[in-house]
Amino acid sequence: MSSLSLVDQELTVNAVMTRWPATIRIFLDRQMHCVGCPVGGLHTIEEAALAHGLPLDELMTDLAAVVRRSAACRPSAA
Repeated sequence: MSSLSLVDQELTVNAVMTRWPATIRIFLDRQMHCVGCPVGGLHTIEEAALAHGLPLDELMTDLAAVVRRSAACRPSAA
């Protein structure tokens, strides 16, 4: 399964940050103060992009790149 299919725009912001902590930097770099925000458990990635006036496709591309890098750094299970 590719990382692009792992990160779905319908996932909540909190779900993405919990599963892939390295994505937190993406949100912070875009002035999205989603870390610790009570709405993060309710907002999907798509809704958060809309609320912050950000292009969804760019946000999804950046999140997928971080997830890909995270997966590449993980040691394979023996």
